[in-house]
Amino acid sequence: MITLDALRPDPGSTRRKKRVGRGPGSGHGKTACRGENGQKSRSGGNIRPGFEGGQMPLYRKLPKRGFKNPFRKVYGVLNVGSLAELRHEGIVDITVLKALGLVRKRNQFLKILGDGEIQRPLTVRAHAVSKTARNKIETAGGQVEIISDQARRANIV
Repeated sequence: MITLDALRPDPGSTRRKKRVGRGPGSGHGKTACRGENGQKSRSGGNIRPGFEGGQMPLYRKLPKRGFKNPFRKVYGVLNVGSLAELRHEGIVDITVLKALGLVRKRNQFLKILGDGEIQRPLTVRAHAVSKTARNKIETAGGQVEIISDQARRANIV
């Protein structure tokens, strides 16, 4: 049985740390491989990515573009064919689909799309449904319930 204390890196996969600044005989003495003077030769002298030496950086020269809508609704989508493969009886809603891993946990809304076929009746609760998906679910004997945004905010559904 392998235990954590027995783990070792593969032979040849790691190298020893280079010891610099240990005198002239080592070949890495005096300036310790840092060159002569300057910001990068000092201790703690690191510069952030994108720094251009005081020149106006590129990310500030370029104009801002576009718009991010803070009220955008991101839908988790699921096809009718995926619903047909479910081994779940009863009402299928976003919480059931999140638990089964078919919809991402960060999605707040669910939309059912019409790709695939379904034969068994299912009751589906979603925030949006395409026309073809609604037709396929209802011809199989199922029901489609649309969850309103107000009900979701009030945690009724």
